[in-house]
Amino acid sequence: MKKLIALFMLTGLLLSPVITKAQDATEEASAEDTTEMAMEEEAVEEPAPVVADDEIVVEDQPFHQVIKDKFIEGDPTFMTPVLICLILGLAVALERIITLNLSTTNTKKLLAKVEDALDQGGIEAAKDVTKSTKGPVASIFTQGLMRYSEGIEMVEKSIIAYGSVEMGRLEKGLVWISLFISLAPMLGFMGTVIGMIGAFDSIEAAGDISPSLVAGGIKIALLTTVAGLIVAIILQLFYNYCVAKIDSLVNDMEDASITLVDILVKHKLTK
Repeated sequence: MKKLIALFMLTGLLLSPVITKAQDATEEASAEDTTEMAMEEEAVEEPAPVVADDEIVVEDQPFHQVIKDKFIEGDPTFMTPVLICLILGLAVALERIITLNLSTTNTKKLLAKVEDALDQGGIEAAKDVTKSTKGPVASIFTQGLMRYSEGIEMVEKSIIAYGSVEMGRLEKGLVWISLFISLAPMLGFMGTVIGMIGAFDSIEAAGDISPSLVAGGIKIALLTTVAGLIVAIILQLFYNYCVAKIDSLVNDMEDASITLVDILVKHKLTK
């Protein structure tokens, strides 16, 4: 019996390290499973960053809404006069662009018609051609043909005089566009100065310089300045287009007038 008990004790001593290692391995596996489950729960429960949501909302805002917000932030008291300059300037510029484009005439085709009319029906037939054609070039031709009976010199004087009148009509309204180009930045700078004065008044009243205290006045100042500069840039583009178009029309009038005088001299010599 003693030998049997001793045998069991010896077997237990031999198996105890194996059992201990198995228990340790089981505990480690259980700890790892618990850690992985906790990490998965944190990953699932972690909320999306609020900043990302805010950025998405800002990007989804339409352009006109952004402009409206900036207009309100810049104080409508100062932004409204700048907006009025833009509206009036664009109205005058569009009217000038339409008028100048309608005043464009194919001078080569008109001169060919006038020359054919002179050969076939004389001065009266040429007058009918120019009167039925729209544009400043045709009007100048009409005035020159009406003085044909007084001589070529009177025709040239009449063309020069009436050319100046037509040029003045083409340039009509450009002075208003130029006014709004100058006025818009001035109004923006005035809003800037008033906004800075308000910011310094706030600093004086508070007795301390605080970024949040000064930011309001400076923001108004910057927004009004930017608005005035943007309006001036837009109107300047339209103004330069109108000036270039007028220069082109004036060059066509001068070239066509010289050619008309040559045609009249040729017709008088062959008459």
